[in-house]
Amino acid sequence: MTMNIARRPALAALLAAPAFINTGRAQGAPLKIGVPTAMTGTWAALGAQVVRSCRLWAKTTNAEGGLLGRPVEFLFEDTQGVPANCLRKAQEMVERDRVNILLGLMASSEALAVMPKLAEWNALFISSVNGAGSITAEAWVPNAFRSNTSGPMGARALALWLRNSPQTDFFSLSLDYAWGRSSVETFEGLLRGIGKRSIGSVFAPVGTRDYSSFITRVRQANPQALYIALTGDDGTAFLRQAAQFRLFERMPVVTETVDMLFTRPAGDAAIGLVGGSRYTFAYDHPANNAFVQRFRAEYNDLPDTYDGEQWQACEVLRAAVNKAGSTETPAVVAALRDLELNSIKGPLKIRGCDGQAEQQGFVVRVARREGFPVPAPEVIATFTASEVTPACRASNFT
Repeated sequence: MTMNIARRPALAALLAAPAFINTGRAQGAPLKIGVPTAMTGTWAALGAQVVRSCRLWAKTTNAEGGLLGRPVEFLFEDTQGVPANCLRKAQEMVERDRVNILLGLMASSEALAVMPKLAEWNALFISSVNGAGSITAEAWVPNAFRSNTSGPMGARALALWLRNSPQTDFFSLSLDYAWGRSSVETFEGLLRGIGKRSIGSVFAPVGTRDYSSFITRVRQANPQALYIALTGDDGTAFLRQAAQFRLFERMPVVTETVDMLFTRPAGDAAIGLVGGSRYTFAYDHPANNAFVQRFRAEYNDLPDTYDGEQWQACEVLRAAVNKAGSTETPAVVAALRDLELNSIKGPLKIRGCDGQAEQQGFVVRVARREGFPVPAPEVIATFTASEVTPACRASNFT
């Protein structure tokens, strides 16, 4: 599904031209930004956050005169979270719609499928969602950047918080794909670094609705604490069943990243969950407070993880385009390297060596809070960028 496409040249004519056709964009013409993301399927709710933040950012930016005087126009395509779909949709945007900037890719496996093609397409990609450590490590390419907190960074923040916890034996339950496996691998390495240990792990297929067999395996392992890397409907399903099995009464449950996306539907079943946070509305910072106020005015809702992360990616793009004085790929790519700005999560730097954004890390706890109808996250710890960011082109902290 394509939205907001004002005019389309004939596809056949464009496909006959070279793929690197991204030149000669008219001054003052709309700046088209491609967003191949999951709008249906397992990650549809996450994709909805990406879409609504893009729309709010375009509305805000265009009201202020656009980027370099050009109005911003987002082109959305539904990938269903499938890497082959994402690769095809992204290529269509590049060749048909003359897009040279891609944002909002959903699954890490989708990003990893697209990244090798960026140089051939003369396009760039700024990640706002993808957590796999390999994106800025062994799979790194020069035209790819990540403004969001990675999975390893979230796990690192959590591990730093756990250093002083009494629990020593942890078990892991994660989704069975690139992000989940990367998260568990990183977390287990971090446990060793703080004098604790993993006594086992189990991986559930994406879309699992019955976690009873996995919870049984956790109870049989009898750990002192459980680490989960779950999100979306999977995370909600687990929390509800964990409450039925009274798992929280037997052991603390911690997670790489806390999303209201899965804690809000779980209601009181989510109370007590502690985890890293890629973004939270609860972070008290002038730029974030302004964003939250703008978001609530537009949607009558609080921004969740990927609302904030997508807004941050758009703000990184704005800063890079203004620094470059151009929207052409080579100029924006050069401007992104070592770019610094004050983001909604505080100071942020896109380091030039691997495109990863250095930024603060947060740990939050889901709790009953005054003024909120359902349990919501509260910030319980903040760590500096140097504490939570792995070395250049590394995905772990060894």
